[in-house]
Amino acid sequence: MASTPGPEDGRELYALLHLSPDSSDEEIRRAYRQYAQIYHPDKYQDPQMKEVATENFQRIRDAYEILSDENKRQIYDIYGMEGLNSGLELGPKLTKPEEIREQLERLRRRKEEEKLLVHARPNGSIIANFSVPQYLDGDGIMKGMGMSSEVELPVSKQNTVIFGGNLVVNGSAGTGAASTVLRHQLSSVSHIDFMATAGLRSVIGMRTFRQISPHSTATSGLAVSLRDGSINLSNAWTRQLSENAVGNIQLVLGDESSISVGWQKKDEKRTATGEIKFGTNFFGASAYYIHRFSSKSHARVAGRVGSTALDFEIGGGRRISEFSTVRMMYNIGIQGVSWRFELHRAGQKLIIPVLLSTDLNALFVTSAFAIPSTLYFLLQTYVVKPYYLKRERQKTLEKMEGLSTQLTEARKAAKKAQKLLEPVSNRKKNRQLENNGLVITKALYGNRRKIKESSELNEINDDVASQVFDVTIPLNFLVTEAGQLKLHEGIKKSGIMGFYDPCPGDPKLLLVEYTFHGRKYKVMVDDYEALLIPQDIHQF
Repeated sequence: MASTPGPEDGRELYALLHLSPDSSDEEIRRAYRQYAQIYHPDKYQDPQMKEVATENFQRIRDAYEILSDENKRQIYDIYGMEGLNSGLELGPKLTKPEEIREQLERLRRRKEEEKLLVHARPNGSIIANFSVPQYLDGDGIMKGMGMSSEVELPVSKQNTVIFGGNLVVNGSAGTGAASTVLRHQLSSVSHIDFMATAGLRSVIGMRTFRQISPHSTATSGLAVSLRDGSINLSNAWTRQLSENAVGNIQLVLGDESSISVGWQKKDEKRTATGEIKFGTNFFGASAYYIHRFSSKSHARVAGRVGSTALDFEIGGGRRISEFSTVRMMYNIGIQGVSWRFELHRAGQKLIIPVLLSTDLNALFVTSAFAIPSTLYFLLQTYVVKPYYLKRERQKTLEKMEGLSTQLTEARKAAKKAQKLLEPVSNRKKNRQLENNGLVITKALYGNRRKIKESSELNEINDDVASQVFDVTIPLNFLVTEAGQLKLHEGIKKSGIMGFYDPCPGDPKLLLVEYTFHGRKYKVMVDDYEALLIPQDIHQF
């Protein structure tokens, strides 16, 4: 069986020089000299051949420079090209794998901290309340406005500062507040927040969070009002009830004591949430359900009932770009009939509630729901959906064309590499024929299923040919003077000179048919599996 692939997707540099990861310095030098004799640009006069030789010679030289340097080779063996590109090879001479790991981890942490210092995560919202009844009464249509903003700024790997503020205006009255939170990561499962808020309700406090088990978390908080000295205590517990369901309980003690119990279930297609809350002078219950028709569109139904609210809401939304979603909701309740429009982009929200009427007239209520719903479905069916289907088809086509182009170029490059190998490969093959030794008569590399199909056919049809590649020439080149061929375990075969990957992402096989001492043999091995021929068990 194949071993687990190493760094760089199967140790490509070792495959390129046809080496084992355990190869000695002398074996590395010998492999480099062998390929350098084939691909040195000075050997070719034809401009096209010289260009092919130059490109492949550079690949061989780069691989040799890394594998022949003890420090670079150790880094490559542990972390692949990522470790070399990190700048680790520019540091002090390191001789032990432990020292290399420590130095690379230090460099990674430094880069992470640099990213943290320049990466702030802002989010915010703007709410603009409109009222049609107010406008009809002769007042302005704008009922009120609110905005809030928050910026999360990591200052180190353990510390984050969060700055926030909000402003609310209703008619001629308004209020606002500003807040700061310092979050310190105590461990991988716990953190503590220190909070301060200034405004109409000036508060200082702290909150701790801890994951108490793989399925449970707990949060505790203390807040002190600077206005009257009142104290509020809060505790919350969250528990994973099943793979898709979460339950939570929250207890608040203070001026506005309350207890709430909530539940949420979420899977690929739907989300359902419910909560019941009781306080010293109020009670309430709320629930909502979201059904996702696709990755881009969803419907939402919600309801609230309690001492201060009674309403029902229905609507839906659609993702219009990678970072943007629009929603439209219809709401009916004790305050009247309203629409709500929302635009979500990254961490920003624009919310526009429009109060249509304070009277619950049956005809108006029905019309306010039916008219926009009909317009939405007509627009969705005849405009939006055809547009997005067309765009998705275009993207899929462009992606397939891009992949096809890459595979075509890789196939051409592999064939050009084989062309330079062919003279030496043919000489080795003729020498083996003279000695009745090992001769590769057929070798195919590619899609596992197609390879198995091709092994039963004398000719390869177009469907099979697009997903397999003839590698007879490079394998004959790799046959030793003693009449043996060895491919090392754990080395992805597409990295061998003269090979390429004709079906990225698919399981692959190598089929080899060969003759030895006048007998015919055949063997198939997985992509990372070792191969040693000739062997009697391959005879057929």
